[in-house]
Amino acid sequence: MTTRTEEVEIEGVRLFATLTTGGEVGLLALHGSNEGGTAELARSVAERCGATSLVFTQPGKPAPVHIPSPRMAVAHCELLRDFLSHVAVTVSLHGHRRRATPRAIFLGGANRPAAHRLASGLTALHPEFHTVTDLEEIPVNLRGLHSRNPVNLTRGGGVQVELPLTARTRRPGWRPGVPDEPPQSVVDALAKGVGLLTD
Repeated sequence: MTTRTEEVEIEGVRLFATLTTGGEVGLLALHGSNEGGTAELARSVAERCGATSLVFTQPGKPAPVHIPSPRMAVAHCELLRDFLSHVAVTVSLHGHRRRATPRAIFLGGANRPAAHRLASGLTALHPEFHTVTDLEEIPVNLRGLHSRNPVNLTRGGGVQVELPLTARTRRPGWRPGVPDEPPQSVVDALAKGVGLLTD
């Protein structure tokens, strides 16, 4: 597996992209500095599964800018282009802070069969967390169905995974430059689910 980095500017925001090329399932973290734990999860799960990972971060920025996912699909990012051409199915990791559903893991994205397969790998997280695959039960802005969302731009589309804070990090607060520590149980469950996408 090879790792490459690229500095890219999107909507005036300087980001660093890191691509580690592996298999045809891809782990994507578009908001690695905004949504704590997603960058670390993407890297850890990809390494466990021999998958590809692409992580975007804003290092050194005390207040990272959140760029909506569809607007991250820019043609001038070489590593994103390489990721989208190499990967068949994407698992895009995001974070939500929904007070009404602090234990819900929402599985959106256009590839619904993949969402259900991934969900079967996450059953080990019950009862601490529960997965939601019914799009009608997922908040509209967390469904990941926009045609320009990178999760849907690989040839097989993908699954947008919206994780609550406690599924992403064991730290209660966020500090710039300090890596998050995702719970090992979540790493294990996601790795199992991603493994099912390669069968």
